[in-house]
Amino acid sequence: MRELKKIYSEKKNIIEQRLKDFDKNWSDEELFYELCFCIMAVQTKGRKSDLVVQELKKKDFYNKKLKLEPILKKHVRFHNTKSKNLEYAKTILNEVVSIRKKEKCLAREELINFVRGFGYKEASHFLRNTGTNGLAILDRHILKNLKRYNVINELPKSLTKKQYLAIEEKFKDFANEINIPFDHLDLLFWSIETGEVFK
Repeated sequence: MRELKKIYSEKKNIIEQRLKDFDKNWSDEELFYELCFCIMAVQTKGRKSDLVVQELKKKDFYNKKLKLEPILKKHVRFHNTKSKNLEYAKTILNEVVSIRKKEKCLAREELINFVRGFGYKEASHFLRNTGTNGLAILDRHILKNLKRYNVINELPKSLTKKQYLAIEEKFKDFANEINIPFDHLDLLFWSIETGEVFK
């Protein structure tokens, strides 16, 4: 625990700045590309997902119809399914913009039901990346560290809604116990595993 707090003290300023970056006035176009990123990030590394989004921006996917499969195939898994999910995301952007303004837990539930490819992790990721705090992104990096610090007993092979919410509460309790803000601890765990504070 002492080592964890030492790492946090070293990275605290970077983490605070990253969270400030998320907390801004988002245009619809920016929200759309962040939605694309979170759809891409399912079972794909964040940096590879970001490469796809940067290419989509260059080709102006927000305003233009593109053939997505060749773009995605170079960087992400399940490129055919994700291409379809991106196309669908364009059709529901107005609804996503409205959902995002709702109370965070309600917004998450509605995003899961509305956005193809979204579960609790992806919906939480999108909301966190666009300025909503207090939701856990329970990816393998976070779960690995929760097990390391005995917050959970084992790494789950899959997560039901009940399990996800239960682990999220344990995560919050642990953050309070060690006096590191919950959203800070999420990024800290992620950075310990990946070597950087990204998103």
